[in-house]
Amino acid sequence: MKKILVTRKLLQSNEDRLKEIYDVNLNKNDELYSQSKLIELSQGCDGILSALTDKLDAETINKLPDTVKILSNFAVGFGNIDLDAAKKRNIAVTNTPEVLTDATAEIGILLILGACRRAAEGISGARASDWKWSADYLIGKQLTGTRLGILGMGRIGQKIAKVAKALGMVIHYHNRSELSSEKAQGAIYHNNLKSLMSVSDVLSVCCPASNETINLINKETLENLPQGAVVTNVARGDIVDDEALIDALNRRKVYAVGLDVYKGEPNLNPGYLKHKSAFILPHLGSATKETRTAMANLAIDNLEEFYKTGNCKNKVN
Repeated sequence: MKKILVTRKLLQSNEDRLKEIYDVNLNKNDELYSQSKLIELSQGCDGILSALTDKLDAETINKLPDTVKILSNFAVGFGNIDLDAAKKRNIAVTNTPEVLTDATAEIGILLILGACRRAAEGISGARASDWKWSADYLIGKQLTGTRLGILGMGRIGQKIAKVAKALGMVIHYHNRSELSSEKAQGAIYHNNLKSLMSVSDVLSVCCPASNETINLINKETLENLPQGAVVTNVARGDIVDDEALIDALNRRKVYAVGLDVYKGEPNLNPGYLKHKSAFILPHLGSATKETRTAMANLAIDNLEEFYKTGNCKNKVN
């Protein structure tokens, strides 16, 4: 029986399934393992079911025992893992795509609504019983007829586009390639970022984090937005230059932001906390019982497929 280290606590049904298949080392207290602790616990293991909170850099991977042949990441992202280092050690890395689409897109729409309709200010006022109705109290931006620019029209971007279109928004997008008319559903394609930004009354960042997209939303690109635009990010914090976005908020170039992801999570840039117009969430994109269960099941499926065939369709390295 293969021995698997599970670095974070999973939902009970997923842990029960793992125990039926493998000799598992579970994290009962959901401790955030240090790199040295992770290396220690991996001794004698055949695989690791990891999470985004695990920093599996080259140094850590190079110290893993030779028995470890797979890192099954409990996430669609894999920026926490040095893929090249894993490949050099002949360690497969897998992720959990497709199952997060609906839940993450829901948060994407929530960010748009929350930022445009000044939800952070409204919640604060309601909790403090410190509000009085007037004709101009907390007037926000209505979505009907507003241009939504989607940066990254993958599965999540397409789902956000579908819901936003139903809310009356006009959809624009920039992608590595133009979608088929069936997938685009009337969305207007832009072959460069500058063009997309120029028509984005609301910008929804949905693209993956990569060497090409790190700090893609920066001082220069933000200047291409219309005055008073809204910026939301449901993808990865590394895509946004925080200082540039906070500066744009300070100058009112950007009207409001809606964020679910950040650089250095959970320690987000304190500049966001100073803004009433920052609608911020603690990385809730996949946080539904259905989605977290499906993610863990797919991570387990990846382990099973790898041990049965020596390969996996969700292998990313």
